[in-house]
Amino acid sequence: MALIENKKNDKPVIDTTNIQLAQADSYKALIRGNAEWVDKKLKEDSNFFTNLAKGQHPQVLWIGCSDSRVPANEVTGTKAGEVFVHRNIANVCVHSDMNMLSVLDYAVNVLKVKHVIVAGHYGCGGVAAAMSNKQFGLIDNWLRHIKDVYRLHSHELDRITDETQKQNRLVELNVSEQVYNLCKTSIIQNAWMERHDLEVHGWVIDLGTGLVKDIKVSSSSPHNLGYVYELDSVEAVASH
Repeated sequence: MALIENKKNDKPVIDTTNIQLAQADSYKALIRGNAEWVDKKLKEDSNFFTNLAKGQHPQVLWIGCSDSRVPANEVTGTKAGEVFVHRNIANVCVHSDMNMLSVLDYAVNVLKVKHVIVAGHYGCGGVAAAMSNKQFGLIDNWLRHIKDVYRLHSHELDRITDETQKQNRLVELNVSEQVYNLCKTSIIQNAWMERHDLEVHGWVIDLGTGLVKDIKVSSSSPHNLGYVYELDSVEAVASH
């Protein structure tokens, strides 16, 4: 990047030629990568895309973090079509998030997935931001849900003096609470009334090793939610 003299107003003009070239190269790399991926898949199986286009039958719904280091298929060693995916900052499951609820409803009631996995990861930037007192803008409203998790478990977290350990523990507690939030939805509870092959799980990914930690909060019924959250079948509305 170079400065070019502007004789009209004496203000320096930045030469963005190199930046534009780098930008174009990074974009073209994506197109090349796609072509290489297609070529590789066709060499492995000439009918790969023909079969892929016929439909999907995933057994798993993955609700993970938007972090670029935790792609669902790579982490689980699965193929295209085997995992249905929803991702957001810090893998939060909020009962007012219509995006997440729509994905959940489709996965559970149309695709009939058997496992719903909330997947967090150590070193989560969203969790780290929620632990601070800084303002970040619009995202503060989203991070408040993680701050609520901290408040619920402050008696434990405030006793942890090492900041990395505290952040890692909040990552685990956040996953646990999001599993709990999913189980409280009418979508999951109604599915449990109809079938017994649906489970909700909580995982944390260690970026340093690539390994998944099952945090042992799996649930296959509403019976451990507390009576105020456990829903019966839909009540018929009286006619007027």
